[in-house]
Amino acid sequence: MELGAFSVSLAVKDIAASREFYEKLGFTVFGGDQAQRWLIMKSGTTLIGLFQGMFEKNTLTFNPGWDSDAKPLPAFTDVREIQRQLRSQGVVVTQAVDEGTAGPGHIVVIDPDGNDILLDQHR
Repeated sequence: MELGAFSVSLAVKDIAASREFYEKLGFTVFGGDQAQRWLIMKSGTTLIGLFQGMFEKNTLTFNPGWDSDAKPLPAFTDVREIQRQLRSQGVVVTQAVDEGTAGPGHIVVIDPDGNDILLDQHR
């Protein structure tokens, strides 16, 4: 199963301070809107998301259908198929996508250590 681009979504307290800190580490803004309190930053092929007030805790994020440059992949596993495969293996999906839909959608699963994993498909 192909999960798509990987990033870590950080629950930050002050997006401006976090942006400044990660810029010092070599990250540049790749997407988002600081006024809306979210930014995607990139360093090489490494992606992080800064989210102020949107997530309770840091989250591992995968984007089915995208590569690390947010470019569409020619073929990918739809998030609904990923959901079906995970459920068939006994993985509990804590936020599910309606399998009767198509296009954008997301699911959330939690790993054995309590880490949220978001699979967020944008197309």
